[in-house]
Amino acid sequence: KQWYQRRVRGDIEEGADIVMVKPGMWYLDIVNSIKTAHPHHLVAVYQVSGEYAMIHDYATKSENFEQVVSEALFSMKRAGADIIISYFTPTVLKWLFQNGGVLAP
Repeated sequence: KQWYQRRVRGDIEEGADIVMVKPGMWYLDIVNSIKTAHPHHLVAVYQVSGEYAMIHDYATKSENFEQVVSEALFSMKRAGADIIISYFTPTVLKWLFQNGGVLAP
């Protein structure tokens, strides 16, 4: 097994309520592997400031800021994240409020 699976199993055995992966974007395969191995356990992804800066820079230069940001976050959800912690949260909450609670990819 991969080193991270042993670590996650140990954390869960010690009573961890949530398993966190950070930085999130670079380890989506690990997020998926953890969620597959522990489907009833919460998996959180933390999008670190460097990821935020990179995505923000690209999204600002693109034609659709919301689509770029949304896709970055949706990729984490597709990988298996139950919780996503991101510097984009205030912006996404505004979008959700404006769109009746719906964030389209």
